[in-house]
Formats: sequence, structure tokens, C-alpha cells
Amino acid sequence: MSLVDSRLFKPIRIGKIDLSHRIVMGPVCSNLANDEHVLEPDAAAEYYGSRAREPGTMIIGEATFISARAGGIAEARAGVWTEKQIVGWRRATESVHKAGSYIFLQLWAVGRSADPEVKQRDGTGDVVSSSAVAETQEGHVPRAMREKEIQEYIDDYATAARNAVEAAGFDGVELHGGNGSLIDQFTQSVVNRRTDRWGGNVQNRSRFALEVTKAVCDTLGPSRVGFRISPWSTYGGMGMNKADTISQFSDLLVGLRNLRIAYVHLVESRIAGRVDVDAGESLRPFIDLWATNSPILLAGGFSPEAAADAIDKEHRDKDVLIAFGRAFVTNPDLVYRVRNNRRLNYGI
Repeated sequence: MSLVDSRLFKPIRIGKIDLSHRIVMGPVCSNLANDEHVLEPDAAAEYYGSRAREPGTMIIGEATFISARAGGIAEARAGVWTEKQIVGWRRATESVHKAGSYIFLQLWAVGRSADPEVKQRDGTGDVVSSSAVAETQEGHVPRAMREKEIQEYIDDYATAARNAVEAAGFDGVELHGGNGSLIDQFTQSVVNRRTDRWGGNVQNRSRFALEVTKAVCDTLGPSRVGFRISPWSTYGGMGMNKADTISQFSDLLVGLRNLRIAYVHLVESRIAGRVDVDAGESLRPFIDLWATNSPILLAGGFSPEAAADAIDKEHRDKDVLIAFGRAFVTNPDLVYRVRNNRRLNYGI
């Protein structure tokens, strides 16, 4: 079936950038970072540039630590707080822009998912979260963050956003608020047991996400800011009941809508981190709430045909784009393949 006439291939504006189609490369780890959280510049330029060769493509760079204390996992992941890290990213953004495309960077803090031994080795402090609630029954119990630390993390997000755009050359940033990230740990009541202004009710649990977003919007302008959530994901020990999920994430989305960010990125329930799971609850309440405020990115193991159906039928009255992760890793020319009905490689 030819998809050339699908709205997948109709132009759309996100913030202040004009895209030629609605196939987005989602944030997927490239495994190109070293132990100093630096991407190998030449490899990063080739990796991201090769996936940007269809002019007008939007790429979201892999989840990247906002600061040294925001990391603490055994796997090497990219950062954006040192000059070496910024140089590695700059080569990637230059390659993407040379191809006529655009790139945002996903900003990440892991919170309670950090390994205490890695944190001790790196001298980056305690494993912290919104509350002293472990990720698993056998897991390390994090320390609840103090007020001063919360403010410092908000500042870290703003600084990382400035580094990404002004120093590394990104077109904008996406705040990682899903899949058990630190922001998610403040948003969801399964972790957040606080009774101060950062917890205790729906509005207070949304506060950290919204204060981070406001700080980043104040730094870059809202047209350069996106936000990703995974309301139904159980990855990282997350997952509230249905009623609480809808009320909590609806409150968060209203707050984000009021900040007039460039887009919201929603993850389908069939994806839990890097793992496929059975499809569960629908994103429909959140899509309808966001409405036509700004574009909506949807992620979740879409095939090209399912992506076209989502845009042309299910959400034909919304400005929807589809984010592909693993399919873009194994098919750098994914946009060409989808447009021309070429078979996709599924190598991972």
C-alpha cells in the first residue's frame, strides 16, 4: 500500500521550525558515549546526520544527563554539562543542519534509578528521588530530595537547555518526563509521598515538572521546548491506577498547555521503556485534552501503516506526528523507505 498521499508526508510547523513530513526520529541511545559522557564526534556526526538526509526531518537526540549528579547508571550515556560533551554534540547538530533537518535534545535525570556504587565512584552524591521509595522490592532506597536540591535540579535543567541550544547548536530541547525519570518520580503518587508543596495532591505532584518546564521556557522561549510523558508505562516501577493516572496527567498537561510549549510527546501503553508490552489503556483522554494547542508526537512501536492510520483517520483533526525509535536505528533512510513502500529492516 502506498503511503505517499498520507498526511504523514504533509508539512507541519513545530515551534518555529517547518518540517516537510511527520515522521520523527525518537530518542534512542546511540551507544556512542564514553565514561565521561562524551559522544565520539565523528561517529555522532555520521549517526545523526545519516538519519537527517531527508530535508525537513525532525530528530530528537538521545536521553542526555543534565548534570553529573543527574546520572549514576552503569551504562555510558551522553551528557551536556562539559565542554567536551558539548563539542561531541555540536558535531552531530552541524551534520543534521547540513542535511537541511532539525534536532532537539532530550534532557534527562534518573533519580532513584541510579546505582549507588556508580554514584559513590563518581563522587556525585546520594541516590535521590521525590521520596524514599525504592524502584523494586529489593532495590536501593533513595533519599528524599531536600528543598535546596530540588531548586538546584531545576537550575540544572535550565543550564543544560542553554548549553544544548546556545553552545551545542540544538534547535530545542525535550524534557524527559516519562519512563520512571526523575520528573516522573515527582509526578506519580506511587513514588511521590511528600506532604510539602512538592507532593500530597495532584497539583503539588505536577509542580516539579512545571517548574522545570517554566525555567527552561524562560531560558529558551517556549517555542524551543517539548515535553515527553508515558502515562500508562510501568517501566521503572511506575504506574498508578486508571483514575489517578488520568487526573494526574490531565493536570500536568493543562499546566504545560498554559506554558505554550512547542509540542507534547506521548508514549503509547504498549511501550515500557525499551520493552514491548501488551497494549493497555488509551492516550485518547490526553490527546483530546491537548487538542490543537500545539502538535502532538505519538510514540509506541508504530508500523508505517499504523502511523498513517493514526494521522489520517484516528487523529485526523489533530496536528499529530509519529516518532519512530528502533525502526530509525535500523533504517537510517526510514523516511525514504516509508514513502516508497520499501521493506524495513528490523535488526534489533
